[in-house]
Amino acid sequence: MPPVAIASELFWVGVNDHQTDLFEGLWPIKQEGVSYNSYLIRDEKNALIELVKAPFIDEYLQQVQSLINLEKLSYIVLNHMEPDHTSALLAMVQKAPQVKILVSEKAQSIVASYYGLKDAVQVVKDGEEVPLGSHTLHFHYTPFVHWPETMMTYIPEEQVLFSCDGFGGFGALDGILFDEQVVDMTWHISEALRYYSNIVAAVSKPVLNAIEKLSDVPIKVVAPSHGLIWKQNPLKIIQLYKKWAEYGSQPAEIGVTILCASMYGSTANLVPSIESGLESAGVSYKRFDVIRDHPSYILPSLWMNRGVIVASPTYEGSLVPPMRNILDIATHKRIFNRIAAYTGSYTWGGGARRDIETFAEGLKWKLTASYDYPGFPHDPELKRAYQFGVDFAAQVLQV
Repeated sequence: MPPVAIASELFWVGVNDHQTDLFEGLWPIKQEGVSYNSYLIRDEKNALIELVKAPFIDEYLQQVQSLINLEKLSYIVLNHMEPDHTSALLAMVQKAPQVKILVSEKAQSIVASYYGLKDAVQVVKDGEEVPLGSHTLHFHYTPFVHWPETMMTYIPEEQVLFSCDGFGGFGALDGILFDEQVVDMTWHISEALRYYSNIVAAVSKPVLNAIEKLSDVPIKVVAPSHGLIWKQNPLKIIQLYKKWAEYGSQPAEIGVTILCASMYGSTANLVPSIESGLESAGVSYKRFDVIRDHPSYILPSLWMNRGVIVASPTYEGSLVPPMRNILDIATHKRIFNRIAAYTGSYTWGGGARRDIETFAEGLKWKLTASYDYPGFPHDPELKRAYQFGVDFAAQVLQV
């Protein structure tokens, strides 16, 4: 995509990545892609806000050089030091050796350790302003959204907030840059939620702190580092992030995530009866095969829904390894205070039930019921599973 004007003398100069298979080396984006949003302010002093990932430097330089001569670039603002934002820095400094790199206090040492740069680095304080001419850079520290050095940059003259990883989302922006260009927001909001649950969920309290800190700042445009630029309805993505962040400490939505693992079909064959019980009570659910489904796509459901059913056979005296993995990740992402239940099969001895009890204690999940059974499920087990679903739905609705 060529540069796109966002406001007066303010341009998107980012790139879209369809090459990377795993964001942060962890989260699948091969199908969805991701954007690296960089922004140029053209003024008496020119400034770039955020950079892009190093493999895209040639495309990026074309974008920027189509608008300014790099010899006239005064500032590079690094809101966040993660390499998807900054790994093009050395190439930019080679092209523009006169540039000053503006960072937060805690980012200064990271610039040095990553890129060996010290003399060109200028620390800006929380609340500090740097004039460009007809535009002003105003810096807001937003620590742990999602690294401790993170800040956001605001242009008061245009009321544009460059929000870094806050209010971002997965998904490349091929031909669509602004929310006003999107007819159906379903996919973009889904990818924003996946981004939140994968990248940001563990720091939900700092997200709420940042939103509160910026509550009196008038915002016409939210311009994150990844995903849509919110111009028509900038408060929408802020409100969504606020709602999602609150699920870290408040009851989530009425719904159930079913985490299913099955080795020979015994456990999997029971789950449809549980689902029928949930349906009869009017509670929605989403089932995942934790052996085959990547955790990236499971986390949004775990984050959004207040109910969790863990369906796993006993394997070597515990839950099957992929189930343990997703529960470990849920613990790391602080997906706490859910209503939970366990079911699964065993042969000569159980153990998975003890395992889920341990996980539930660490996750602060209320384990309302556990039902395990030997061998394959038959009519009595299937009937009990249906009632298991009905009873669990009542627990979810009661919260």
